[in-house]
Amino acid sequence: MNWIYTILSNRSILWLLLIVNLFGTIYGYYWYRYQLADTPSHFLLFVPDSPTASLFFLFVLVAFLLRRNWPLIEALAIVTLFKYGIWAVVMNYLVFVVSGELDITGFMLMFSHGAMALQGLLYAPFYRFKAWDLMIAAIWTLHNDVIDYVFMMLPRYHMLNSYIPEIGYFTFWLSISSLAIAYYLVVRKNRYTLNL
Repeated sequence: MNWIYTILSNRSILWLLLIVNLFGTIYGYYWYRYQLADTPSHFLLFVPDSPTASLFFLFVLVAFLLRRNWPLIEALAIVTLFKYGIWAVVMNYLVFVVSGELDITGFMLMFSHGAMALQGLLYAPFYRFKAWDLMIAAIWTLHNDVIDYVFMMLPRYHMLNSYIPEIGYFTFWLSISSLAIAYYLVVRKNRYTLNL
């Protein structure tokens, strides 16, 4: 298994991931363009979930390339990458179940968001955040759930509108699971750690 981490810590791979995530982040904000145009300004920061998660990871990669750790950003990255990566895979699968079809963009979103969730976890041995960083990430993440499901700022999948209460319930537990995974992989004692 250590061979994976040798590859992941290679500077060329870090640069490649930086470039891929940069384009993914730009595309993500572009994907939200219509929703952002209709979003009240005080909610703008919380609407584009996935591109903001990948933006956090961009900063993690920059820190790694500088041979540094930015713990709070690492906590925000692992939690949101996993949460919104899994969320998007499940929502696009539900679109397929409900409508009986999924276009090429939907399949691309499933693949890219699955990879997004995975990359956040794979880099866990290199993260150095503490419990207080994770608590701030928890506040951010759960606050985002409130904005999405109380103020209805969640990503728009019109064919799933009749399932919003169930999706909100699923999302809350996905947030809790993401926080628990981050705690297990990074905060707990005797966890597996590596240096870049």
